[in-house]
Amino acid sequence: MTYTQAQIDRANAANLEDFLRAQGETLVRSGKEYRWKAHDSLTVCGNKWFRHSQSKGGYPVDFVMEFYGKSFPEAVQMLTGEPGEVQPEADPAPSPAFRLPLRNVTNANILNYLTQERKLSPSLVNFFIVAGDIYEDAAHHNAVFVGRDADGHPRYASSRGIHEKFRQDAAGAEKAFGFAHRGTDKQLLVFEAPIDLLSFIELFPKNWQQHNYLSLGGVSSKALRQFLSERPDVERVFLCLDADKAGEDACKRLAALLPDTVSVTRIQPTRKDWNEVLFHRAEIPNRNYFKSIVLKEPSKPETVKIIRMSDVELTPVEWLWKPYLPFGKLSVLQGNPGEGKTYFAMHLAAACTNEKLLPNMERMEPFNVIYQTAEDGLGDTVKPRLIEAGADLDRVLVIDDSDVQLTLSDERIEKAIIENNARLVIIDPIQAYLGADVDMNRANEVRPIFMRLGQVAQRTGCAILLIGHLNKAAGMQSLQRGLGSIDIAAAVRSVMFIGKLKHDPTMRILTHEKSSLAPPGVSLAFSLGDEGGFRWVGEYDITADEMLSGIEPQRETKTQQAKDLICTLLAGGKQVLSEDIDKAALEKGIPGRTVRDAKRELGDALKSKIVEGRKKVFWMK
Repeated sequence: MTYTQAQIDRANAANLEDFLRAQGETLVRSGKEYRWKAHDSLTVCGNKWFRHSQSKGGYPVDFVMEFYGKSFPEAVQMLTGEPGEVQPEADPAPSPAFRLPLRNVTNANILNYLTQERKLSPSLVNFFIVAGDIYEDAAHHNAVFVGRDADGHPRYASSRGIHEKFRQDAAGAEKAFGFAHRGTDKQLLVFEAPIDLLSFIELFPKNWQQHNYLSLGGVSSKALRQFLSERPDVERVFLCLDADKAGEDACKRLAALLPDTVSVTRIQPTRKDWNEVLFHRAEIPNRNYFKSIVLKEPSKPETVKIIRMSDVELTPVEWLWKPYLPFGKLSVLQGNPGEGKTYFAMHLAAACTNEKLLPNMERMEPFNVIYQTAEDGLGDTVKPRLIEAGADLDRVLVIDDSDVQLTLSDERIEKAIIENNARLVIIDPIQAYLGADVDMNRANEVRPIFMRLGQVAQRTGCAILLIGHLNKAAGMQSLQRGLGSIDIAAAVRSVMFIGKLKHDPTMRILTHEKSSLAPPGVSLAFSLGDEGGFRWVGEYDITADEMLSGIEPQRETKTQQAKDLICTLLAGGKQVLSEDIDKAALEKGIPGRTVRDAKRELGDALKSKIVEGRKKVFWMK
C-alpha cells in the first residue's frame, strides 16, 4: 500500500486521546496531558505523544507503529480508515538515506556507562564492540547499537543516551533489521531493547554464542519476521519482552503471527525488564529471574527421542573432594557399625560449612548441607559431634520426616536441595531410607530408585553421599560385601570404605575402591581415640580388600615411609638436594606432598640451606 502526503498528514493530525479510547484503552488525566494506564511512562496530548522513560516521542503514525506493531501503511490506514494504492511487494533494499552515526575515536564513555551503570561485564560489551555492533558516536557520545542484514551490512542503528534518557533511531534506519546476534542453533530469543538483550546474556551466559538473539527496537513485528525469513530453520522462539501490559499484549500478538511449526514461549522477567533483573539479581531469592509460559507448541508425530553425540555438550566434572566426592553424582561410603562412618560424615559437614578442610581438599565457599540420619538422636549425638567437628550448625539442615518417613524416592529431597541451595546431601544409613517394600538385594527394585536419585543429583548439581553398613559375609571382595545388590555399586560414581585396623583399634582407614570419574584416591588414615578425638594421620598403604579381610600387612603410613627414606638418604651427615629427595620418594610411590609433610614432622632434626640461589640442600642435625 502507498498513501498520498495528504493522507499521511491526516493520519498525523489524528487525536491520540480519541484514538486510544476507541481501542478500549484507559487514560488518566495528568495536568494538560493524559497518561496511558497500560504504559504509565507515556503521555498523550492531542496528536502528540511522549515516552518519558526513553525520552522519545512523536506523532500518531509513529505511535501506532511503535505500540501496535504496524507497518507505515498499516498505521496510516488504522488512523484514517482510508485504503491506499496497491503496490507490488519488493525485496527490502538498503535505504540510500541511511548512514551510521560518525564513530568516536574511543569507546571509553559507553564502556563505562554499560559496565558501571548497566552492570554488564566488560568482556560481553567488548565482544560486540569488536564486532562493530556497539560503538560510541562522535557528536554526542551516545551508545549506538547497529542492526545488520544476513550479509552483515548495516541497515539499522539506534542511539541510546548515556547521560540522559534518550533513544532515537538513525535517519533512514530500517526497523526490519534489529540489533542481533546470529548463533548456530535453532532457537531465537527476542527482546524489546538491546540493553535487555545484553542483560539476559549476562544473566545466562552458558553457551550464549550458540543461540540467536534479536532486539525489536520496541514491540514491532518487523524485525522478527525478517529474521525468520533469513533463518527458516528456527524451531523455538522465546519472547523475552518487558513485564508490563504492552509487553504482554505484544507477546500474544507476535505469537499469533508466527508459523505453527515454531514453538513459542513467553519468558517474563520477575522485574520490569531484564536490566532491572540484572541490577537487582542479588536480591532475588533462589535465582528466580523469570517465569515461562508456553504460548504455542507445534504438534509433531511421536518419534523415538534420539541424542546425537555430536550435539552433546562436553562438561567438566566438578568436585567437592577430588577424587572421592564429585558434585552432581551419587557416592557411597560403607563400613561395619562403630568404625567411624558417622564421625567422618560430621567432619565432611564441617569441611563444607565452615572450611574445616579434609586432607588435600581445595578451599571453597561454605554451603548448606542436608544430613539425614535414622540411627542417631539429633540432640544427644548428632549435634554434639557436629560441634566437636567444628561445623557451622546454621548450615547443617535436616528434613523433618516426623510425620511421613523419608525415602530415597521422596520428592522432598530435591525440593529441599533447591529451596536451601544445598550442595551436599548425606543419608545415613541408606538401609533406613529404601522404603518398607523394597528389598535392597533385588536389582529390579533398587535400580530405578538409584537411577531417580542420580537424576536428582545431576539436575541440582548436588553431591549425594549414601552411608551404609556392610553385609556379614567374610572372605569376599570389598564390592561384594557392599550394600545389597551389586547394581547399587554400579549405579554410583564413587565407592569408599571405612574400616578399623586390627593391630591398632584407634586407627581408621578410608579407602577408595571405585572411581568412575578419576583415578581412585589414596587410602587415608585417621585416629579416633577417646583422648585425642578425631585426627587425620595421613596416607596409608592398604587396600579395601586387605582392610576388610582383617589380614592387613604391617605397613607404615606413607608419611612414615617418607620420613624413613629422608633419614636413610641423609645418614652419616650427607647433604642431599631437595629435588633428589623428591625423585627418590617418587620412585617408591611416595608423592611430593607427603614428602613435604614428612619434612615438617621431622622439624628441628632436619636442617637446610639455599645453594646458588635456587637449590635447597638438606642434612640431619
